[in-house]
This record gives sequence, structure tokens and C-alpha cells, in this order.
Amino acid sequence: MSKITFPSAVEVAETDDLPQEACGVVGVYAPGEDVARIAFFVLFALQHRGQESAGISVSDGETLRLNTAMGLVAQAFREQDLERLTGHIAIGHTRYSTAGSSNLCNAQPILVRGPYGELALGHNGNVVNAVSLKRELEEWGCQFTATTDSEVIAQLLANAPGRDWGERVQYMMRRVQGAYSLVVQTKDSLIAIRDPLGVRPLCVGKMNGGWIVASESCALDHLGAELLREVEPGEAIIINGDGMKTLYKGSERKRASCIFEYIYFARPDSIIGGKLTYSVRQAMGAQLAREHPVDADVVIGVPDSATAAAVGYANEAGIPYSEGLLKNRYVGRTFIEPDQRVRDLGVKLKFNTLSAVLSGKRVIIVDDSIVRGTTTPHVVRLVQKAGATEVHLRVCAPPIRHPCQLGVDMASYRELIAANKSIEEIRQFVGSDSLGYLSVEGLLKAVDGGQDTHCLGCFTGNHPIPVQLEMNKLSLEVASAVTSSNAG
Repeated sequence: MSKITFPSAVEVAETDDLPQEACGVVGVYAPGEDVARIAFFVLFALQHRGQESAGISVSDGETLRLNTAMGLVAQAFREQDLERLTGHIAIGHTRYSTAGSSNLCNAQPILVRGPYGELALGHNGNVVNAVSLKRELEEWGCQFTATTDSEVIAQLLANAPGRDWGERVQYMMRRVQGAYSLVVQTKDSLIAIRDPLGVRPLCVGKMNGGWIVASESCALDHLGAELLREVEPGEAIIINGDGMKTLYKGSERKRASCIFEYIYFARPDSIIGGKLTYSVRQAMGAQLAREHPVDADVVIGVPDSATAAAVGYANEAGIPYSEGLLKNRYVGRTFIEPDQRVRDLGVKLKFNTLSAVLSGKRVIIVDDSIVRGTTTPHVVRLVQKAGATEVHLRVCAPPIRHPCQLGVDMASYRELIAANKSIEEIRQFVGSDSLGYLSVEGLLKAVDGGQDTHCLGCFTGNHPIPVQLEMNKLSLEVASAVTSSNAG
């Protein structure tokens, strides 16, 4: 048996063994309101969807003003920045990179100019035909300053043929393949667009006579806004001085929303697909208990995303639930180099155990997913060191055997532990006494009664649209480098 090697504390703090999301977006149309400040607080509520960069663009009906910066939302904006962003339309974005590297040039919103004036765009998702579209747009004469698929969408929309925005949006949606929830700002309108498969969430609400578009409904709750509805898959809505109306709605009936919104991405207080995420996660835990029962004394969850599932498991199994792991929520990226003693602490920088709860107990740990398997052995070992006599690991997502190509940074085939090891080999690797994954059928049953309206590509390899076997998030940068080399 090969020796298990554990990552350093910095690796644990900076690279969680979790899928990473592709951004949060917001749009605000509210004459008479401080729209930049509203957008700021919505982005603050969506911080869990991306932590690399943030930006806000505001229009006063004539001029678009943009502010972007690296870092968390609270770091990206100062009071004077918000005071400078005056107007009645705002869009905002907080980024985790899935296409293009983590540089300021790739921060969003992206501001471009076309024949119909300036527009700003924020994008959540991933475009699978971005390289070919970019080459075509360059032949049109478009100039690119970033290396993201989001800029490709922005340039395509800004230069699309059509008499009005309805025709231009239709053209863009016919050409772009992949996942996209968009907020678009022109000088006098706010446009929200969701791809035909509905991969990423997008909702619209109303507040004080104005409208707010956001990735998740929890962001509306913080502002006291009323959730009106979700933007339908394949729908584009426009909000301006004439109110809100549907600009375009496609006829595609196939749906493939990302199942990981329920498993991990969305906040538990968000409503996705008409369902409270917390309740869906409880149902996952209950189904997991039915599929993989085991005698134990206590059920704990890996905080925070697996807490609801752990409660569901405990209720279904009739075993007490307790907090056994506490999370340090302030562990994150740091430029301070730790000494070797701190490095050796490993995952203890992030989690601490309640020994009085775990000592002498048979413990069930419920986790949301296992991607690379780098953190899970540490968690199991922490619980064992706290005195647990048995540790049984239960995972409320099926084994992840395929990378995602629609906007989730899910590692490569080489890195995915379930793509390279059997369930028993994974159990031995993580060091638990038993291991049980929720089945694909059980997951669908817990989410929506068994209906197959979700993308399950990371579990089954069956993606809702044709994709390359393994796309590179830096493919646009590679293509640009090749083009420059050939030109030289």
C-alpha cells in the first residue's frame, strides 16, 4: 500500500477539495436609488460564488462608468468608488475563473463598444465554442483585451446584426453554445439572459419600484426585495423606462440545470427551481441514510454545505445529530508565509473537533462531495484523533468521475479520485471504516422526485451538449498565443 501524503496547511486553506463555481451576477434598474450601493450589497451576498475579483458598472442614461478590482467584494470597493458610480442602472459581478486566468484584465463586468454604442456584461457559466467564435469576431475586426469567453459573448452581442436588442440577443443565443446567465447593461436598459438549458440560476425581483436581477434569491432577501420569478431557460428579459418585458424566449424544451447548485454551490437559503436549497439537501441526506444505513451513535456534517444533509441523514436514521466539526470561516488566501510548525497543522487550520461529542462514539460524517480526495483523509483523521471508535463516511453526491465543461472547475481526469480508484480503494485512501455515496437515481429522487432535468455530466459523462473530452480553462489564452506566434 502506497504512503498517503497530505497537503500543507496553505494548500488546504487555498485549494479546498470542492468544486469551484463560476461567478455571481447582479443587475439593478432603480431610478432614484443608489444603484451602485445596492449592487455592492447583492454581490456581498453572492460572495460564495467567486472570490477572485469584483466589479460594478453603472449607467446614468448616457455614460457607462466601470470599477473593477481583484479580491473580495469588500476589498474591491471603497466608499469613494461607490460615490463615483452614479446612475440608475447597475450591473455587478464577482468572479471565480473557469475560462481565462485570474488577472485584472479578466475581471468583470466587461465593457465593449459596438455599432449600437457601449455595453457592459457580466457572465456566469462557460462557453464551449468560444475559441472558434473569437476567431470569427477577430475577422470582423473586433479587438480583444481579455482572455475570457465572457468577452467573446460581449463582443458578439455588441456587434450582432439586428434592428433592435431582441434580434441581436436572438442572434447571440443561436451562436453561443454552453452555459450562460448574463446581465447586460446598455446606456438605457438592463437585459438578463439565461441559456436554453438553464444550466446556471438567475432570478428577478422587485424593490421600491425598481428591479433586481441576481444569481440567487438569497441576495434579494438581504435587501427586502420581493422575488418575482426565475428567468426561464432560453429567455431574455429587458428592463427600462417601459418596465419589464420578455425580449425573447426560445423554443428549446430540453433542460439541464447544474445539479451542484443543490449539492453545494447555492446558499441553503436560496430558492432554485422553485425549491428551498436547504430542504433539498435534507432530502439528499435522508435518501443517503436509506441507501447506506449503518449503526452509529452520532451524525455530524462537514460544515457548512453538508450540514443540512447531515440533519436529513440523522432524522431518517433515528441517530442524534450534533456538531462535531467547527469551521474557521476566516481561513482563506493569505500572503503570509507560515513556518513549518504551522504548515504541519494541516487541516486543523480550517477545522477543529469537539472531542466531548466524538470521544468513544461511532461517528457518521456526512460530506457534500469528494473531488480530488485531498482534504477528506484529514477530516477523517481529525475525528479519529478526537476519540471516535468508528468513522463512517457518507457522501450526498455520486462519485465524480468526469470533469465539468459547463462552468465548474472540477479538476482533470487525472486528479479526480473516483475516476482512478474504486469505492473500496477510496475508502482505504481516506481511512474511514465504511464509505457510501448517494446514487444518481437517489440524487434525482431527492431533488425533484426523479425527473431528469439536470446536468449529470460530472457523474455519468453524458453532457447535455457535445464538448471536448477535457477543455482547458486557459484555452483562449493558448489560442491567442498561437495566433500571435503565427503572425510573428
